[in-house]
Amino acid sequence: MWFVATFIAVFILGDLLWWWLAHRRMAAVPHRRFWRVAVAVFAIGQIAGVALVIASRWAGAEWEDLLVRAWLSAVFVWHFLALAPWLLLAGFVGIETLVVRGVRAMIVKTHSTKPATGEGLSRREFFGAAGVLAPAVLSLAGTGVAVPQLERFRIRRIEVRLANLPSALDGLTIAHLSDLHVGRFTHGAILERIVNATNGLGADLAVVTGDIINFGLRDLPAALDVVKGLGASSGVFACIGNHDLIEDGRAFVKQARQAGMPLLMNEAAELNIRGAPVQILGLRWGSGNRGSRSREHGDASIQRSTAELLAIRKADAFPILLAHHPHAFDFAEDVPLTLAGHTHGGQIMLSENVGGGPWLFRYWSGLYERKGRALVVSNGVGNWFPLRIGAPAEIVHLTLRRTD
Repeated sequence: MWFVATFIAVFILGDLLWWWLAHRRMAAVPHRRFWRVAVAVFAIGQIAGVALVIASRWAGAEWEDLLVRAWLSAVFVWHFLALAPWLLLAGFVGIETLVVRGVRAMIVKTHSTKPATGEGLSRREFFGAAGVLAPAVLSLAGTGVAVPQLERFRIRRIEVRLANLPSALDGLTIAHLSDLHVGRFTHGAILERIVNATNGLGADLAVVTGDIINFGLRDLPAALDVVKGLGASSGVFACIGNHDLIEDGRAFVKQARQAGMPLLMNEAAELNIRGAPVQILGLRWGSGNRGSRSREHGDASIQRSTAELLAIRKADAFPILLAHHPHAFDFAEDVPLTLAGHTHGGQIMLSENVGGGPWLFRYWSGLYERKGRALVVSNGVGNWFPLRIGAPAEIVHLTLRRTD
């Protein structure tokens, strides 16, 4: 909890610091009154937005719903993608440069400051104003890109070729959904569109690899409607993700199962598809007790949970592993097909191999193959963060093919 409190304090203090410096920088620019009002409106809007998000989370209330999606998106884009780098840059440049000199200028009145007449703006004054306005302008531009994205997703078709695929399963199709994040950014009409698009694929199997809700249990009924609305001739199955456990993991599991969600937590479902035995293996998140939000969720934890799950594998069945974290692929050496999510495709990708994906994960989007095994990582169809760059939301449609 102290970490969260520190994070919040940094955000709000950062907002106030930016506001103060921006207000001072606007003293030298033309139409300073306009720019100072604009800066104040932006800063107050950001502080109010983050305060509503925090208060809503801590009080378990729905105050966050007072924020329209664009405002909420602006709050997230500003604080995570604009303000945070600006604060790091401020620290790099030096607090003495950005703050102490400002305080000194307020205390010691000099006669060298020019009135803002719109003429004679020095290079230093120009770059000073641009330096504080640039992150706000970029965050607004990012918000303009992000908001339409929240209503879009693609169908990504991937053919997976497996040497050990039973002949009867050649051509088997799987609709793979991940990271629905039903909640603040993924709600309303898009949920019905996701269900309709998935069912329109006519897949043999439909699977959901975790993060079904964003974090609030109040969003679970809408998420359950999505999962229960999915149709596939051979069944629908899901595993759990870290976001599902944030508010109350045990309550999530209990309510999901009472509502009939086919949730597998280190458990297996046995099927017969076209005469071939198939085993769907669902990996839990972390290594704690069922439904708990274990603090252990690194590779060692994934390895332990995977080993426990594979102990119930049946040798005569074709196994498909559902895992929220893609690193489970490294510890499932006897499983020909692993399906995962969690990465959001890297979320912010500057190129195919530069961005959040490779910085945080060994596998982050699409098909990976190793020694006759395959891993497919979905970018996810929902959003916990509004802006995606180079990592579009998606439903993955897999076709399994046997290689000779």
